[in-house]
Amino acid sequence: MRTGSVSVAASQLFVTPGAVGQQIRKLEGWLGTPLFVRSVRRLQPTAEALSYWEQVKPALRQLETANLAVRGLRDRQVRLSLPPAFAKSWFAKRMPLFTERYPEVQLHLSASTDTVDFNDAACDLAVRHFDGYASDVHAELLLPDEVRVYCSPAYRERLQLHDLDCLPGATLLYTTSHAHWSQWLSSVGMSPDNFSSSLKFDQSELAIDAARRDQGLVLTSPWLVEDDMEQGLLVPVVDAVLKTGKGYYLVQAKDVVLGEAAQLLRQWLCEVARRVQQH
Repeated sequence: MRTGSVSVAASQLFVTPGAVGQQIRKLEGWLGTPLFVRSVRRLQPTAEALSYWEQVKPALRQLETANLAVRGLRDRQVRLSLPPAFAKSWFAKRMPLFTERYPEVQLHLSASTDTVDFNDAACDLAVRHFDGYASDVHAELLLPDEVRVYCSPAYRERLQLHDLDCLPGATLLYTTSHAHWSQWLSSVGMSPDNFSSSLKFDQSELAIDAARRDQGLVLTSPWLVEDDMEQGLLVPVVDAVLKTGKGYYLVQAKDVVLGEAAQLLRQWLCEVARRVQQH
């Protein structure tokens, strides 16, 4: 159900695709109903499969948690999910500090912006960029967020972007995860109509990389461009800042006690985030 693919599921389970297919057929026979519609590349779940999956996920998560606890793995391994741009920038920069302090912890990372479903046992902790309101998970603010405008030094000099009046000649780099250009422009008395050129991206990292390559102005979080600023790859264009009302939150399931490794990672993330804000 998670992978939509027999071969990918088999790879993750370290068995053959034939073994996975056989188990699916046995389960379908026992339940008395088809669970998947087979196609060349994917398994499409039936309505019965979707309903069944939603009901058994909590039990499967409890089994996974119990198995890990008995095997002692919950004390040594932790699975963390992060937004791709945040993982590549803020977290990657600080990850060596964690691995040096806790060399015994096995850290499993995944990059995603999808809503976290802790019932599928894919992660123990996740960082997500949102407003912090969630009834089904526990959310703790790591880093409050804001957005600023950045571009490469070469782009700024080429277009002579030294004040707000010069901006309309630039290209706006839009990204769905920080879709705040209209608000930011309104806050400085401008609108998107003042700009004739724009590029759109579905990931922050793509828009930031385009800005590094002299393609335009990116409106993004300072947390995502720390290294770029330090290395001189990006520079702030103007001083105007927009508070987004969102932040990077550490989320976890409400009804599950974290294993020792997950508790260590949670404490470390909160500690590092506090130090960063104090500086």
